[in-house]
Amino acid sequence: QVQLVESGGGSVQAGGSLRLSCAASGYIYFRYCMGWFRQAPGKEREVVAGIDGDGRTSYAHSVKDRFTISRDNAKNQLFLQMNSLKPEDTAMYYCAVRFARNNCLSSVYNNWGRGTQVTVSS
Repeated sequence: QVQLVESGGGSVQAGGSLRLSCAASGYIYFRYCMGWFRQAPGKEREVVAGIDGDGRTSYAHSVKDRFTISRDNAKNQLFLQMNSLKPEDTAMYYCAVRFARNNCLSSVYNNWGRGTQVTVSS
């Protein structure tokens, strides 16, 4: 059973930065996709970024060139560096693992953390 725990959320002003972390316990095949999702109040959950086992990354258009996803397979950790934050980035952010090696920007993921809140004020 894989458990995912996010941390690093908080409140920042527009233009600021935050770095989210996700610690995974249990075995995760290093080639599986890992990803970050977010859900704002009243909106559906959306995929933000995905990364495969070889470090290839993919991003939603709304965060491309501002967010960077990375992973440390040896430590079972996932990260999301968020720069130039905007008020519309305000959401609960979730870490997830997909039991597949490709299409890491898919919305079909298998295990989820409980989320960490990010609030960006204007």
